[in-house]
Amino acid sequence: MSEPNHARRLGAIWLVATLIATPLVIFVLGPVLPPGNGSEQASGHVTDNTVLMAVMTPVLLLLIVYFVYALVAFRQEPGGILEGPAIRGNARVQIAWIVVTSAIVLSLAAYGTARLLEDGAGSGGGSSPVVVPAGPKLQVQVIGQQWAFTYRYPSYGGVETPHLVLPVGQMVELHVTSLDVVHSFWAYQLGVKADANPGQDNIAFVKPTELESFSVRCSELCGLWHGYMFDHGNVVSAADFKSWIAQQRVKFAPSQKLLPPYSTTYIPEPARRAG
Repeated sequence: MSEPNHARRLGAIWLVATLIATPLVIFVLGPVLPPGNGSEQASGHVTDNTVLMAVMTPVLLLLIVYFVYALVAFRQEPGGILEGPAIRGNARVQIAWIVVTSAIVLSLAAYGTARLLEDGAGSGGGSSPVVVPAGPKLQVQVIGQQWAFTYRYPSYGGVETPHLVLPVGQMVELHVTSLDVVHSFWAYQLGVKADANPGQDNIAFVKPTELESFSVRCSELCGLWHGYMFDHGNVVSAADFKSWIAQQRVKFAPSQKLLPPYSTTYIPEPARRAG
């Protein structure tokens, strides 16, 4: 009996597995990947995660198929020799592996760069973001402090609220800063994450697309009660937002008189002085 061509057999098994698994990853697993579709930025994350998994699937299957095939086809028979012949390597396989993996890495790097330049991916871009979406935007300032986030709406008199409410279908320009230590604003379902640094204005953009409640957390260790620094925000209709912001302006009018004028950053007065 002739010796089987292991390379062809292995390649055929890998090809069939890839043709079955890759569409399942794209069309079945892809739509349920995090963080969901609560905003244009979150939907972009889902797309990017799907692309990464689709590219990773053939590579992962090649490794799994190879190891399983080797365990079955090259299993040592009872009573056989304990040590097989020396393996000197295969230059063609090594070169092919280097070329293919390099092409994958460089392609993903180009894809990731293009996606970042397209919409910023919901991350903070500093005070002068490279990517600024066109059209009108609702400005909201996110202020981190030990241990809570508060939110100011400069286009509504600079009112500051303890909860974040956003209108659906409108581009929001988030100005993220801090009053004390480094925090990080993370609205998971919206696909937004931006560091809150004292004295810095870190701008991120998000366009909510679904009416929903979303979680807000600090994702940067910021002190003793860091784990307590979380809240929930809401995406509401345009009419409900106008009604809500009007109520907030009335509710917080007394405390707003004590706040400093709206600014991109704040330097609080010290609570104590030495001497």
